[in-house]
Order: sequence, then structure tokens, then C-alpha cells
Amino acid sequence: MPWPVWGCLALGLNLALTLLSPRAKRALVRALQKYVINPPMRLLLHLGLMPLGLALLETRGRVTGKPRRTPVGNGRQGDDFWIVAEHGERAGYVRNIRRDPLVRLRFRVGLRFHWVEGHAEVRPDDDPWALQRTLSRWHPLRALNAVTVQVMSAEPVVVHVRLAPRHGIRKTGTGSTACRNRAPAREPQETP
Repeated sequence: MPWPVWGCLALGLNLALTLLSPRAKRALVRALQKYVINPPMRLLLHLGLMPLGLALLETRGRVTGKPRRTPVGNGRQGDDFWIVAEHGERAGYVRNIRRDPLVRLRFRVGLRFHWVEGHAEVRPDDDPWALQRTLSRWHPLRALNAVTVQVMSAEPVVVHVRLAPRHGIRKTGTGSTACRNRAPAREPQETP
């Protein structure tokens, strides 16, 4: 059969699985991402070989305290970075963020990849689909990521990361020691 027919069948099965058993869909997608998709993406992003449109999110494991890296869509807009987590509150990195909101992101700035620190916040009340439309409006790779997220998601949730201060795309070191050794989060002080 031609590729478009296979694609339509896969999308039909995906829709049926989403409607009949979100739990089974979540388990299938999670296994696919964990063992097939994410390992090579993590390696390519770490080496700086990944195309535009993707980033690497580093959180601290809520149980082990070790750095955990997850490929995510590049939702950078100035000093803000937006992520739509396909599995919502059940995603490991979302649970890690709930425990420790200090994160690092590795994404392309110009021609090079940089690690940038940030403070993450899970926003369950934000509309993930409206955010995806906004992010993908002008960028074809973000549009592809938005479609992939919509196909694979069961309970999406928005994650907002405030990046290090403007004009401060700083390198925070190499490897994962910066994630392990960072200080606890401090909220910015308001001026009276």
C-alpha cells in the first residue's frame, strides 16, 4: 500500500485507541518515546546535530536527584520557553519540575547550541492547543512538532520556563554537573 494509506490507517487507529483507552495509548506512546524516539534524539541534541525546532530539557530526578534529559519542541519566545507535555501530569519531567522547578534547556542560538538555565512552572489551566497554534504560526518545524504532540497526546499540559535574564544566554557548564550542583530556587523579589 502507498504511504498515505498507511498514514491514514495509523491515524485512524490512533484516534480509536485515544477514544477507547487513553491508558493503553499513554503506555504505548510512552514506551515508543522512551525506547525508540528519545534515545537517538537525546544523543543528537547533546552533540549539537539536531535540526531547528527541538531542544533538550534537563530536570533533576525527583527520586534519585540525577539529571534527566528529555527532547522537547523548541517553544522559545524571547526569555520564555513553552512546552506542551503530551502526557500531562503523568510525564516524568513534569513530576520532576513539580519537585524542583530549576531546569536547564539546550537549544540553538544562532549556529550553536547553548545550555540556558530557567525556572519552570506547570500551568494546568492554560490551553495547550491554543499555545501550539501560537508557537507554530510562523515556523514549519514547530508546526510539525505541534502535529506530533497532538497525535501522541492523551492529557496535554502546558509548561512555562522563564529563561535566564535577557542578553544573558549564558553557558552553564558542560555535562550534567551544573544541574546537580545548583542552588535551590528563589522567587524574584517584588519592589514596593
